[in-house]
Amino acid sequence: MEAHAELIPLLETLYASRNPTRRWLHCTRRDWIIAKLGEAARAGARRALEVGFGAGVYLPALAANFIEAVATDLDDAHLEHAQAIAARYPNLRLARDNLLASHLPAASFDLVLCSEVIEHIPDTAGALAAMRRLLVPGGWLVLSTPQRFSLMELACKVAFLPGVIGVVRKIYGEAVFETGHINLMTARSAEAAIAAAGFTIRERYKSGMYIPLVAEFAGARGLGWAQSSERRLRGGALDWMLWTQYYVAEAS
Repeated sequence: MEAHAELIPLLETLYASRNPTRRWLHCTRRDWIIAKLGEAARAGARRALEVGFGAGVYLPALAANFIEAVATDLDDAHLEHAQAIAARYPNLRLARDNLLASHLPAASFDLVLCSEVIEHIPDTAGALAAMRRLLVPGGWLVLSTPQRFSLMELACKVAFLPGVIGVVRKIYGEAVFETGHINLMTARSAEAAIAAAGFTIRERYKSGMYIPLVAEFAGARGLGWAQSSERRLRGGALDWMLWTQYYVAEAS
């Protein structure tokens, strides 16, 4: 997805949103992924790649955990913004690269991170095959992507309608932009695609209970309800309602 420069402040402030549920939804994903990066490093991974790094929230963790880190994106605004981050880490290299026609050498990374990117790429199979090509055998793919029928994604279909988006922005009092999601998957379809690309799934996880209107108007109490509901739903028949699905998969 080609982003605009004004989206970068939005991507950064999501983690400090004044809305407690919005803040929690994004911080939960960030913290889970950073924990997995640490696990991979402790397991011996030395070279890591992030595809589609966006605002660069994971770049410091990549540089801190791995001997060498490479981060790619297609958006010039993202690349320019990340220069200041890369300047602090001599082991972090930025590159403009198209995952589906990557110039990076095959089997050159122990870990590939792909967080909230694949839903912007219409060719799921091609994207996963490209990431498999870049990994050494036994390398880890850490992937997160929204669930197709989660309450958040269903609510977004309404929230981004003409005339409604302006009301949503007033309610939050913050920047709200359309997600641009064009390739949402269920857990079943995501797992099938991961396996077909030559990966074995090591770990699955889901998070992100969003309750429409409660999130917007119930404040801290609404956050508590969302957290309690998430714990009850995770791992059950209704966990398709949770926003984000996560996978750690090993390249065969």
